[in-house]
Amino acid sequence: MPVVNFSALPQQARVWVFACDRDLDCEHARPLLAQVDAYLAQWKAHGSPLRCAREWIHHRFLAVGIDPTAEQASGCSIDDLFRQLRTIGASANTQIVGGGRVFYRDAAGAVHTVSRREFSERAARGDVTADTTVFDTSVGTADAWRTKFEARAADAWTAELLPVS
Repeated sequence: MPVVNFSALPQQARVWVFACDRDLDCEHARPLLAQVDAYLAQWKAHGSPLRCAREWIHHRFLAVGIDPTAEQASGCSIDDLFRQLRTIGASANTQIVGGGRVFYRDAAGAVHTVSRREFSERAARGDVTADTTVFDTSVGTADAWRTKFEARAADAWTAELLPVS
């Protein structure tokens, strides 16, 4: 199965979202994405090629999706994807796979990465609010990636990190 354009994936496509711990300019993103593309071109589950795609946005977020109507990813193939992305990230001097981080956009439009605790502290100071745009890296389908990845902090899982009003 070929690597396809992300827009060709059906709404129910399974998606994993990875986020770099810093912005990558074109000079640094290009080789990283070339490595991702090379991996996806040979990605298989139980010997069967996966119909997959990737999308890169905001100089930091990578969505990888598979079309479940063509082939299902196996646990081993998913584990291998995560291993490969850790390696690829290290070669670009960034961490792509990692949890416990909150990604949000400030009033000037810059994307920030902070710990959950730091996000809560910033919320308590009023630096981030219920209306702050956050990026939900836990979305799991192409539909959610397209419609819920960027959300108000109050409308995402980050609502639990905001002060109770």
